[in-house]
Amino acid sequence: MFKQILLPTDGSDLSERAVLAGISFAKEVGAQVVGLTVRPEFHTITYKTDMLEDTEHQFNASTEQQAEIHLTFISNAARTAGVPCSVTQVVSDDPYEAILQTARDQKCDLIIMASHGRRGVKGMLLGSETQKVLVHSAIPVLVYR
Repeated sequence: MFKQILLPTDGSDLSERAVLAGISFAKEVGAQVVGLTVRPEFHTITYKTDMLEDTEHQFNASTEQQAEIHLTFISNAARTAGVPCSVTQVVSDDPYEAILQTARDQKCDLIIMASHGRRGVKGMLLGSETQKVLVHSAIPVLVYR
């Protein structure tokens, strides 16, 4: 049924658990997985203190290193499970758009991702990348909680 499954991660414990569940599901249905992490863009004017302290080069090197750690987790888990896997990282300030574009580019037929469970005012103010993917996706999205 599913042949290519996108597994986006932000490196959180919940995302890692969703990745493991996604790899297990992929193994059961004989699908391949595509691991994805989205790195933020560098801005010279920002409210994020880590960007204020770094040069653009330092910031990009740091976020790329973090992305590699997240993607290595996916690659290793897939290899251990015997599931074919490719990984990619994208730079974007809108992770949900990067997730949807990667799903299209990689011809994925399912997205499996975590939900951090923010509700109420906190969920409204912070937004939810998972919610945005659910609203805008043309393919099925399985939310792991």
